[in-house]
Amino acid sequence: MASPPCRSAARPCQVSLVALPDAVLSTLAGIFDVMNGVALMGIAPAGAPAPFRVEIVGEAAGALGLASGVPIEVQRAIDTIETSDVVIVPSVLLRPQGWERGRYPRLVEWLHRMHERGALLCSACSGVFLLAETGLFDGRDATVHFGYARAFAATYPAVTIHPERVLVISGRREELVSSGASTSWHDLVLYLIARHAGATTALEVARLFALQSHQDGLTPYMVFEGKTDHSDGEIRGAQRWLAEHFAVANPVDEMIRRSKLAERTFKRRFATATGLTPIAYAQRLRVEDAKRRLERTDLSIDEISWRVGYEDSAFFRRLFKRTTGLAPSAYRKRFRIPEFTRP
Repeated sequence: MASPPCRSAARPCQVSLVALPDAVLSTLAGIFDVMNGVALMGIAPAGAPAPFRVEIVGEAAGALGLASGVPIEVQRAIDTIETSDVVIVPSVLLRPQGWERGRYPRLVEWLHRMHERGALLCSACSGVFLLAETGLFDGRDATVHFGYARAFAATYPAVTIHPERVLVISGRREELVSSGASTSWHDLVLYLIARHAGATTALEVARLFALQSHQDGLTPYMVFEGKTDHSDGEIRGAQRWLAEHFAVANPVDEMIRRSKLAERTFKRRFATATGLTPIAYAQRLRVEDAKRRLERTDLSIDEISWRVGYEDSAFFRRLFKRTTGLAPSAYRKRFRIPEFTRP
């Protein structure tokens, strides 16, 4: 059962936006401005109280340098906050060594306490790394930036992640909310505004800030990267060859011939190492190449189909849509590099 709207006639919805040294400035500042925009930009009905009171909170009040080095002012220390209706952890920047658990024990304990006292816990993009440390997402569904999906799964194997989804709402009270890659924080903010201030207000905010929901999901944005961190040298060699020759006729047969393995053995080992069958892996490489050609060239879709290895353009169109969620023409329209940016 969903939590009731937190706002009442007596008070606005209290939103705590968490600042920590790993936080990304653009996400944190964007959420702050848009959620405050209902009142600041005159969207709320005349005479009506502001629907949200948004504060930037952290382990200590005062200036805090974020991941980019730009400081932001923490308005309130978490030790002074007894309750909050909504807590949002913005995007965090993962270093090459990945997410280091145990760096923020006070924040993790405070997040747990806020949840116990009825708060919605929300993450934008990679902010779910911190939220997952509470253990509240164990056995639950969540989403995270697709570029961090493998790292998240390795760090928090008890959480089921769906990096292709824009927004995932979990928990008995629908109180665990995660949004996916990068600017899908737009979807998170519009959801929270609709949930606590009404759909009409959310629509007005979307219009004013020119925010657009990612209604097709995040699959069209995802770039396929084959799994290579395995110990099967024979299959790694086949992957390297396929990366350069995916457009040849019958690439799977050619890989098997070059490997000197029996067909069944090769297919079994390939699927075990990469998580995909050889034909599915080749198809993903072909679709990725087609995506780049749709973005950067004026070639017809039939020509692109032929260049990536498909003589049957109708089959290619079906495969492309099944893989990306968009037809080739729709993909080109959305991701085409603008004319004025091309040399």
